[in-house]
Amino acid sequence: MRILHTADWHLGRVFHGLSLLEDQAVLLKQVRQIAREEKADVLVMAGDVYDRGLPPTDAVELLDETLSAFALDLQIPVLLIAGNHDNAKRLEYGKALFAGRNIHFFGSVGATAPDPVVVPDLLGGDVYFCPLPFCDPLTASQASGASIKDFEAVLRWQRDRILTKVPAGARTVALAHTFVTGARQSPDSERPLAIGGTTNVGLSVFEPFQYTALGHLHAQQHLGPKAAYSGSLMKYSFNEYVQKKGVVLADLAADGAVTLTDIPLTASHDLDILRGSFAELMAHPDPEKAGRYLQVTLTDRTPILDVKAKLETVYPLLLSVRYEQLQAAQEETAVEARRGLSDQELFREFFQQVHGEAMSVQEETILRETLEALERERRNA
Repeated sequence: MRILHTADWHLGRVFHGLSLLEDQAVLLKQVRQIAREEKADVLVMAGDVYDRGLPPTDAVELLDETLSAFALDLQIPVLLIAGNHDNAKRLEYGKALFAGRNIHFFGSVGATAPDPVVVPDLLGGDVYFCPLPFCDPLTASQASGASIKDFEAVLRWQRDRILTKVPAGARTVALAHTFVTGARQSPDSERPLAIGGTTNVGLSVFEPFQYTALGHLHAQQHLGPKAAYSGSLMKYSFNEYVQKKGVVLADLAADGAVTLTDIPLTASHDLDILRGSFAELMAHPDPEKAGRYLQVTLTDRTPILDVKAKLETVYPLLLSVRYEQLQAAQEETAVEARRGLSDQELFREFFQQVHGEAMSVQEETILRETLEALERERRNA
């Protein structure tokens, strides 16, 4: 069986004030073309379909167009699970009707385990696809009636109950949206799965499966022979500018062995970083980078009036300008120092400045629980 694995589409993403929807549409057409040319038997999407719980209308329209093409043109099964950016309930709208077209959504996690999706393989029997959509420990505890304290325990609980619905000896494929210990992260790009506490899981959680299609981390990477992150659909942070984006083709043999092949995607506009003085960049523009979304780092020691507008005359897709050595703008320097800090870390720093002392253990607990409640409210809005 040939499985086309993708994840982290983040449809509706706005990057430095720019909507990326047109770029995403081009890339999703490439995913469909790859499915057609490579004769994929099934498409799996491992979470973060949308960039936020309440996606813009045009993002929903793009998903509708994409899934219609898979159902009506390619006529292959599609499985999608919710990620931490998705609203699980909204993602499941119309799921029973979609299932009739072999489009399967899995978002909410409740007391009853979802049924695996069975995809026939004429050469080696059926393959059981086991969705493990994103779920936090509190939701899992409420659904199970037991105390589940961390994300690894959540996934073990999800895994164990869905495997009871799989015949002994059958080949299985898992879909999960999580952070596996030791995997490569993309700073300033991936939203934390929770506020405080440990969110990573061991790869051993997925040992029972012949292949695990992972989502959440934006860098494409293989985690041994049986699991991989396909990576995000495109570059969503300047920290990702050196990454190669694509999909993973997983060929599952009759004996359960898996062969993984990375297939690249080509964005309409690549993401890049340019460094130099204002005078150098204006006098000697790089034509190759003129068509890319750019972050420019200036080496000038003094600020330049209306610098972004001037640079845009030679780099029309310029999105961000930074000064490498300029220290006079203390406010800007302070903002940069805090960039990448979590909400909990930012509040902890604020508390220290206001009160002149660190937060107590009890105050840290109240803060964490409050932020987690807000995050659940955001996902379920």
